[in-house]
Amino acid sequence: MPDPNIGSEKHFQNMIDQSILAEKLGYKTVSIPEHHLINILMMPSPLQMAVKIATLTKKIDITTGISVLPLHDMRTYAGDVATADILTNGRLILGVGRGAFAWEMERLGSPINDSKEKFIESLKVLQLLLSEKEVSYKGKYYNFDPITIMPRPISNPISMMIAAMDIDSIKNAASRGFHVQSTVLSGTKELLVKRVNAFKDGCEQLGEKGKLLKLSMQRMAYAASDEKDAKDKNKLAYEYYKRFDNMFTGPGKVKNGEIEPLPRKQSLEELTENLLICPTSEMIDKLSVYAEAGVDEIIISSDLGQTQNEMIDSMHRIGEEIIPHFKKTNSQVA
Repeated sequence: MPDPNIGSEKHFQNMIDQSILAEKLGYKTVSIPEHHLINILMMPSPLQMAVKIATLTKKIDITTGISVLPLHDMRTYAGDVATADILTNGRLILGVGRGAFAWEMERLGSPINDSKEKFIESLKVLQLLLSEKEVSYKGKYYNFDPITIMPRPISNPISMMIAAMDIDSIKNAASRGFHVQSTVLSGTKELLVKRVNAFKDGCEQLGEKGKLLKLSMQRMAYAASDEKDAKDKNKLAYEYYKRFDNMFTGPGKVKNGEIEPLPRKQSLEELTENLLICPTSEMIDKLSVYAEAGVDEIIISSDLGQTQNEMIDSMHRIGEEIIPHFKKTNSQVA
C-alpha cells in the first residue's frame, strides 16, 4: 500500500475481492503473506485472512505464504493453525519460513541472525503438536511438560511447505519431504535454474516420495494490456523494489510504517527483462521457461502499486489466456 490514503479497510477489501475473483477465474490458490509494521506485503494475520476468504469461496486452496514461525509461540500458534484448518474446511496449506526482513524481525524480538535455528526448532515443535496428542519438549527455545493442542486439526497431516532461497536450504527441505516455495525476486533465469535443480536434487535424495512434492516459485507478474501498459507497470515495480530492497537487504528506513524508497543498483531495463510484467503472449513465453525447468506452480505477486481496476483486468487476462494455456501442462497458477 504505497499510498496510505487508500486506507486499510479498502486495501483489505481489495484483497478479498481479488480472492473471490481468483476462484471464479480458475486460479488454483490464494497465497497470503505475513509481514508486520510496514506498508509492503501488509498482512499481520494470514490465518485470519485465510478464514475470511474461506467463508466467501468454495474450493480454492488458501496458502500462508509465508507464516514466520520465529515470531510465534508454537504452543498457541498450533491451536491457531488447527482452528484455521477447521474453518477453511481443510483448504489451508501452511507455508512457513524463518523471516526475511531484518528490521521487522529485530523489532519483534527475533533477530534475523538467530531466526534459522529458532525456525528449525519451531517447525519441529509445530509438527509434533499438530500430529500427536500428548507432546512434551526440551530444547533451546521450547521447554514444556506434556500438552495437547485443542481443537485437533481435521487434516491429517496439514499440508505444509517451506520457504527457502538458499540452494542448500531448498535441497534440504525437499529431502525431508516438504513442498518448497522459493523466488528469484528480480533475478535471472540462471538463478531460477539453480534453485529448481536444488529442489530436484532434494526430491531425488528423498526417493519415491519426492515425486509427490511441489515446487512453487513466486514472481512479480502483471498481464499488461499493451506495451505502453507494460512499460508503465515496470516503472511502478521498480519503485516497489526500491522499498522492498530497503527491507530485504538495506538499512530498514521506516517512518510511521511507511518504507522509504532507496536507490537501486539494478537498472530499470534489467528489472524489466527479469520480471513477468508484459502482454500475455510474452508472459506465456516467459512462463514456459519455468514450466520447462520443472516449476510446478507460479505464485503471481501482482500488487505493485497499480489501481484495483488494473489489477482485476490483469487477473482476467491471466485467467482467460494464461491459465488455459498452462492447463495443458502440469504447471498451475496461484
